Amino acid sequence: MAFELLLAVDKDDTYANLHLPKLLSQAKLEDRDSALAQELSFGTIRNQLFYDKVIQICAKRDSAEIELRSKLLLRLGAHQLLSMRIPSHAALNETVDLTKSVASQGAVGFVNGVLRRISEKSIEQWKTEVLNSVNDPIERLSIEYSHPAWIVRALQQALKVDGRADSLETLLQTNNLAADVNLVALPGMAKPDHTENLTAGLASPIGFTMSGGDPAKLAAMRDGFLRVQDQGSQLAALALTNASAITSGEKWLDMCAGPGGKAALLAAIAKAEQAKLETNEISDHRAKLVSQALSKVDPTVPVFVSDAITIGQDAPESFDRIMLDAPCTGLGALRRRPESRWRKQPKDVSELANLQQQLIESAWQALKPGGVLAYVTCTPHSGESLAIVDWLERQHPKQVHLLNATEVLKRLNSNLELNENRKTVQLWPHINGTDAMFIALITKSVG
Repeated sequence: MAFELLLAVDKDDTYANLHLPKLLSQAKLEDRDSALAQELSFGTIRNQLFYDKVIQICAKRDSAEIELRSKLLLRLGAHQLLSMRIPSHAALNETVDLTKSVASQGAVGFVNGVLRRISEKSIEQWKTEVLNSVNDPIERLSIEYSHPAWIVRALQQALKVDGRADSLETLLQTNNLAADVNLVALPGMAKPDHTENLTAGLASPIGFTMSGGDPAKLAAMRDGFLRVQDQGSQLAALALTNASAITSGEKWLDMCAGPGGKAALLAAIAKAEQAKLETNEISDHRAKLVSQALSKVDPTVPVFVSDAITIGQDAPESFDRIMLDAPCTGLGALRRRPESRWRKQPKDVSELANLQQQLIESAWQALKPGGVLAYVTCTPHSGESLAIVDWLERQHPKQVHLLNATEVLKRLNSNLELNENRKTVQLWPHINGTDAMFIALITKSVG
């Protein structure tokens, strides 16, 4: 199953976190075997840059010259041998047997020989050998922790801005660890007995975690009272709804709502506070996901399919609160989306920044005077976060005012570790246990 997933990710640009549940459902594996399949595949994808360097030494050829199926099998075997507790003989035998059924006959001896060489040294010994001739500190971190060098630099810069420059290596390590399953207890719907066997989240006051097992088996999940959602995303929605007192009849907008996690949470809060939520998505497919997410919370919430860039013109100064979770590189969710680090390029940042500027301007135009706009990205890259907020401030210097998002979140959770010298919030996996969400709260002056 792990090999099938690796092949689909590499050949078909499949998303691992979306495709694996389909494979698991078809195979009907027990929880323990499902967890093993996920670690085999996700761990292999996360660490493939380092494994390719080791494979290159043992195969005595560049990894780009190795046929795809053989390369995937070698990565899969290397992960078992170097990073898992599977005995070496079992890892070798199982991977070679798998090679016999999914690759050419000629690949069997090659895979067997290379993996035997890999098994002769520990991961610490291989790190010493691989990194011995690498002098540039960024390149060393890039290889050791299997992050493209440009991402390492971007994370380094974002940490420096947040006063955490000395924690870069810890962040890279955390990005290579499997994240716990995070759940949100929807306000007004979830009851205490729905969460009594779960662990309270450290970041979100309505968040819970599962360290193992299938959340879909929880009755409250099937009923829609609990949802799978990162605690950083929960905090983004809570920041918007707690930025100021809610007045009955307020009109809210979730602007880029797909796939619907934040929309469901906002809908639950809106229902409890007698506010009116609308949602928007540009994609028909993602709009259907939003409708599904809302179906058990409030099916009356409208889901519009349109380009959010035009909302400001079509509905000027119409909304009291707007959630803009903008499309981004997703560098803050590398733990959950293992293949994304290999698919993003530096040019993606500038292309997305142009879209983000158009979206935040549209949201600004659609915001009522005195209203609150939450600009959120699942990336700490300054070009997609702080730079976009700065751009909006330059466009409307007399009307744009930053609210103190740090103070808002500290009121919700006084133990939340944040840089209290800044008004925007940057969350971190290695510090807060969340995705690296950026949250800015913006208001429009009256008059």
